[in-house]
Amino acid sequence: MIADLKPYAKYKESGLPWLGQVPGHWETRPAFGAFMPNRERNFCMKEKTVLSLSYGRIVIKPPEKLHGLVPESFETYQIVNPGDIVIRTTDLQNDHTSLRIGMVRNRGIITSAYLALKLKAGVIPEFGFQFLNVWDTSKAIYEYGSGLRQNLDFSHFKRMPVPVPPPDEQAAIVRFLDWATGKLERAIRAKRKVIALLNEQKQAIIHRAVTRGLGSSVPLKPSSIPWLGDIPQHWDVRQLRHMGRLHKGVGGSKEDATPEGVPCVRYGELYFHYRHFILQPRGFVSADKAATYTPIRFGDVLFAASGERVEEIGKSAVNLYGEAAVCGGDIVIFRPTVAVHAAFLGYALDSYGAAHQKATMCRGTTIKHIYPDELRSLWTCLPPVSEQEKIAATLDSELLGCNTAVSRLEREIELLREYRTRLVADVVTGKLDVREAAARLPDEAPLESTEDDTEPGDEPEADNDEATI
Repeated sequence: MIADLKPYAKYKESGLPWLGQVPGHWETRPAFGAFMPNRERNFCMKEKTVLSLSYGRIVIKPPEKLHGLVPESFETYQIVNPGDIVIRTTDLQNDHTSLRIGMVRNRGIITSAYLALKLKAGVIPEFGFQFLNVWDTSKAIYEYGSGLRQNLDFSHFKRMPVPVPPPDEQAAIVRFLDWATGKLERAIRAKRKVIALLNEQKQAIIHRAVTRGLGSSVPLKPSSIPWLGDIPQHWDVRQLRHMGRLHKGVGGSKEDATPEGVPCVRYGELYFHYRHFILQPRGFVSADKAATYTPIRFGDVLFAASGERVEEIGKSAVNLYGEAAVCGGDIVIFRPTVAVHAAFLGYALDSYGAAHQKATMCRGTTIKHIYPDELRSLWTCLPPVSEQEKIAATLDSELLGCNTAVSRLEREIELLREYRTRLVADVVTGKLDVREAAARLPDEAPLESTEDDTEPGDEPEADNDEATI
């Protein structure tokens, strides 16, 4: 059905280079003719449900995430209602990656540091949201704003042309996109499930290798650690406190990122981008900024010091990058002082057994934290170094097939996301006519959002609540 979509018969210029031509029968309004800023403040604490913009969604903020905020602070917040659109308007200069726009599903309050918009007559909320979402994902939003950090105000784009189809056509567009993006999301979820199964298989292989070795008939001895059980008789088992030093990293924020410079590892990348090893850091900071970060060496193990899922807290990778590099804050660095094979340590400290221990060490409710003092108590098996090297080499070989399959699936997911973004843009801006296709669609239950809908690499977006207190 998607492949059969055709352009409209007639087009006209929109007046915007990023938007191009729009269907000739669509109305073109200035943004102030389609949206109006929200003016409703939370005086006298009329509303107490605090909302947050995270991963491009407006979600209810749990009480434990209201760091340092007191009830009086919420009188400065704005009240928003279902169908309103919220834009994170701050720091366009530095942050070009986060999703900035979300649509409200629940009545509540959100920081006044954000711009909340209501829809004017003749604009369906879902269509208005999708148009602004295209404005965001196309990066056209970054052409607006002012000030040192390029903050955005409604006055900066109130005259921007907004194409507005007839209401029945807006409804057809929304219906078609719900159906099409739902199909794509189901395909993405199916691939994620396969990735999860492959990762479970990998972890089982790793766990056995780093706790029992490669042989099946080696003599065993009790480890005296309940979760570990028996280990090879000639192995040792130690806590990290007896193997090296742990310290907390310091560093700036994502705003420091540069296209080139000193290689830099950030804590969020430990969850999404490194599998046991850091072969090449993904990011960079300038030499001046790098001086304020924590230097890392070959063989250092980096642990993510915070996260939202207890089963993933302390996700780690060993640094196998042979040149100068740094890491940002919210990372715990373990530097071995005993003879150990770096790749073996990368596998061992990111195994099932290590994850089980880290899960019992973390603190916090919604946001989990793990600290050097807790990680010093983490146990790991320690075979002779020559055996560590053999185990690591064998795992490299045995896991090659799994890793290749996971990489292929992740690439397929990336392509599906890119296709989804392009399809939404083409439909919302009138490059494709979906009226007939929408009329033929079957009725389907809407796809429920899950935690898995977040994009790998995304981190929760700060609310800048402090700006309103």
